[in-house]
Amino acid sequence: MASIASTYHVNEWLKSEHGPTVISGPCSAETEEQVLTTAKLLAEIPQVKIFRAGIWKPRTRPGMFEGVGEAGLKWLNRVQKETGLKVAVEVAYPAHIDLALKYNIDILWIGARTVVNPFSLQELANALNGVNVPVMIKNPVNPDINLWIGAIERIMNAGIERIAAVHRGFYFFDKSPYRNAPMWEIPIELKRLFPKIPVICDPSHICGERELLLGVAQKALDLEMEGLMLESHFDPDHALTDPQQQVTPSELKVLLSKLILREEKGNREFESKLEELRSEVDKIDAELLHILSRRMELVDELGYYKRDNNITILQLKRWSNIVRDRLKTGLNSGLEKEFLQKLLEIVHNESIRRQTEIYKSKKNS
Repeated sequence: MASIASTYHVNEWLKSEHGPTVISGPCSAETEEQVLTTAKLLAEIPQVKIFRAGIWKPRTRPGMFEGVGEAGLKWLNRVQKETGLKVAVEVAYPAHIDLALKYNIDILWIGARTVVNPFSLQELANALNGVNVPVMIKNPVNPDINLWIGAIERIMNAGIERIAAVHRGFYFFDKSPYRNAPMWEIPIELKRLFPKIPVICDPSHICGERELLLGVAQKALDLEMEGLMLESHFDPDHALTDPQQQVTPSELKVLLSKLILREEKGNREFESKLEELRSEVDKIDAELLHILSRRMELVDELGYYKRDNNITILQLKRWSNIVRDRLKTGLNSGLEKEFLQKLLEIVHNESIRRQTEIYKSKKNS
């Protein structure tokens, strides 16, 4: 993984003189009129460089609208000629790739449902071998960064050099205002592992509701993501797929005008203050690690004591009291409840793991 990441070249195909590149278009290509009307309106927005439209739609249940197929590729050719926009479509089978290339589609993307299946990814990689076309790879539906990385590596191994990762959120069985939980830590980790691969955020699929798009789009830019994929339809309320997450081109233009682009500061005063704050964070991190190490040493002592006195590792009443007490203390200190719960769970799981190893060591001795 490291060798691939280190040899990968920075892409220029997503660069824009108007800030982060915006990829936009309807969730599905429905009619030629719908595609052309939407594309021409989007072409008037400087940030929009790529027109997207679903031609083959993976649907959860049979009988739902599954796309127009090859006919839509002809419509996209008209978009290319009449607007100058590049066009992108989703591919799920080698046959899709063959057709897309036949119609000179500029960019391919691989959807979240396909990324979860390494067999399907390898078939697509084989079909792309020797092809010079940019490929965007969405994250898998479930929050597994290794599946995402595996998909990227397979496409890289096929010789594709122009690759972008698309963050479209993850299915998570929990209450959330979003259709798919952003789980920002996963794309951030991907950027750390593959710093030269651009990451595009897809707020439409994260949000599921147009009212939430602005906040997620701004967060993506604040996290230095290189582009946005936002679904737009000239008449979204009557769209055949995902109407609630699409906006009109005029609404998209307003949304983009509200985004704040953070600029790099070059003056000495700014850099000095930034370095000072970062230095303080580094010191506190070192203290945190030392405290965690000391805590685990005490956990080990407890483990040996409980083992030698034949006491169970897990004490539910004690754990419940810890959670209640630590949450109260943390909340009073201004920390978020969800963050605290995750932190306590991680620390507790590591404590259980270490004490389990201590119990095993006696059995093996």
